[in-house]
Amino acid sequence: MKRHLFLRGAAVLTGFVLFWGCLFPELIWSPEVCRVYTEDGCLLEEEQDGLELYEAVLGSQPGEIRLKSRFLEIWNALWKKQGRKVTSMSVEQAVLREAPIGVFDSGVGGLTVAREIMRQIPNEKIIYFGDTARVPYGSKSKETVTRFSRQIVRFLQAHRVKTIVVACNTASAYALEDLEKEIDIPIIGVVKPGAKVAAQTTRNGRIGVIATEATIGSQIYTQYIKELNENVTIYGKACPLFVPLVEEGLWEDPVTDEIAKRYLAELIDIDIDTLILGCTHYPMIRATVGRIMGEGVTLVNPAYETARELKEMLGAKGLLNESAAALGENKYQFYVSDGADKFKNFANSIIKYGILSAKTVNIEEF
Repeated sequence: MKRHLFLRGAAVLTGFVLFWGCLFPELIWSPEVCRVYTEDGCLLEEEQDGLELYEAVLGSQPGEIRLKSRFLEIWNALWKKQGRKVTSMSVEQAVLREAPIGVFDSGVGGLTVAREIMRQIPNEKIIYFGDTARVPYGSKSKETVTRFSRQIVRFLQAHRVKTIVVACNTASAYALEDLEKEIDIPIIGVVKPGAKVAAQTTRNGRIGVIATEATIGSQIYTQYIKELNENVTIYGKACPLFVPLVEEGLWEDPVTDEIAKRYLAELIDIDIDTLILGCTHYPMIRATVGRIMGEGVTLVNPAYETARELKEMLGAKGLLNESAAALGENKYQFYVSDGADKFKNFANSIIKYGILSAKTVNIEEF
């Protein structure tokens, strides 16, 4: 009997709240649209009412809406004496889960990482930036790559991303450690995931790494692999011509075959059994590399491993987006610093999810 009365009372109270909530929604939720962000938080526009607020909410970007709950304020006031507190964390967490993932690279190579994220975590939204005006990073100094990376991170943060993937081996080697200290959202690179798998995969303790000159020179793969398995030997080989060959679309071409044979000959001679494709461009010529190295060599694709680790990290932090995109929603946005049309054509050749457009951004403004 008591249970029946309790359920009836709860139903009446719920109906009362819904009734008045429909008539006066501002009693329950008061949305504020944030358009300017400062170090101290959100600088709100002047309060808006009626149609202006409705239009502002409809036109807002992910992360621009802030919800102030009148109901929670009243509830907290009632329970304050008993030391109980109610928060809107669940609402904030839900909004954060639907925020996009930021991905950046020195150019088009990071598209292999974006492609793996699309495959493995299909509900996630992505904002991709390719620094096509300043590519390649592999021949630039640590200071320059770090400065470029900071600008791109600020651009992605302006789009309210929930996490950032540094889809560039050179930027991961040179800038990731500094970026981790400077931002308050999760950020991961492509070096550690590949290094971890290589350390676990090798059978004879001989691991090869092919990458840009900067990545090989940084010894970053050697450092990470040795931390995981000190009983291995790492052999690095810079392959600078692979990047322009990939960007020219010469994935299956006699020229690429010939250059690959020259680059990889010494790694074959020292009998490695595991080879890390240490540049995000290189998965595009994986078939060529695999054919030259032979079946006895396991190829490690950091793009695949990074997407897998990203999924695990988002799940552990409660940030995985469990909701499928609405019909017609543009889940993937692409930005470049130069050559938007060329980028779009290349992206469409390797990503089969439809690159509707790519926009050019003056990244020096960030």
